[in-house]
Amino acid sequence: MGDEVHNRNAAASSLFLKRLISALLKTRLSATDIAAVVEFIAGNDHFFLNLSMASCKAMLDAAHGVPGSSLVTAMARNGVEFGIRVSGTGNRWFTAPAPVVDGLFFPGYTAADAAPDLGDSAITETAGVGGFAMAASPAIVKFVGGTPQDAIDNTTTMTHITVGRNNAFTLPALNFAGSPAGIDVRKVVDTGIQPIINTGIAHREAGIGQIGAGITRAPLACFTQAVSALAKLVSAS
Repeated sequence: MGDEVHNRNAAASSLFLKRLISALLKTRLSATDIAAVVEFIAGNDHFFLNLSMASCKAMLDAAHGVPGSSLVTAMARNGVEFGIRVSGTGNRWFTAPAPVVDGLFFPGYTAADAAPDLGDSAITETAGVGGFAMAASPAIVKFVGGTPQDAIDNTTTMTHITVGRNNAFTLPALNFAGSPAGIDVRKVVDTGIQPIINTGIAHREAGIGQIGAGITRAPLACFTQAVSALAKLVSAS
């Protein structure tokens, strides 16, 4: 329905609310309280991101801790550093400076106002949605920049750095093929293709919040570090 469940959650949030309303009406809550819940969720098209992030984290945690595995199980950034975790290297983080975001700014703001990339929401791309599923969301380009063809190309490119496709996340624009999923640090290093991320742009000053949205890529240095560490562990075993 046009979402990639990172920067576009309008359809998912609406479908979630549709399921929730029936349950709310069966409770003993007052009409005022039910209305407040509905208005809160309906007033935020990104509401479903809270659920998609948690779901993606649970999926990836199940894949963590496999000896010798080169699968990326987390990507996160704090506005200073960007870090990844890999299934076969335990709880170690491989970090590099957080990248800037190339995107569109809300009126009144420019790149000079922006902080480097930050947030936990890149867990969606790690699981194969978000930027990896842009082909399903042509409307996202109005928010992050580019063209609908760019969205398709970005998804297609990610197939070169993933272990496969997730057929639970089908992409109509690609004949319902599954979204590329399972970032392999070896493939990233071999190809030089950096994982793409759809992301919001935060103001560099705390408290102002989001000032735009755009596209960035995970730093290659994180992946080269991870490959070296994984090679040492495998050779030692």
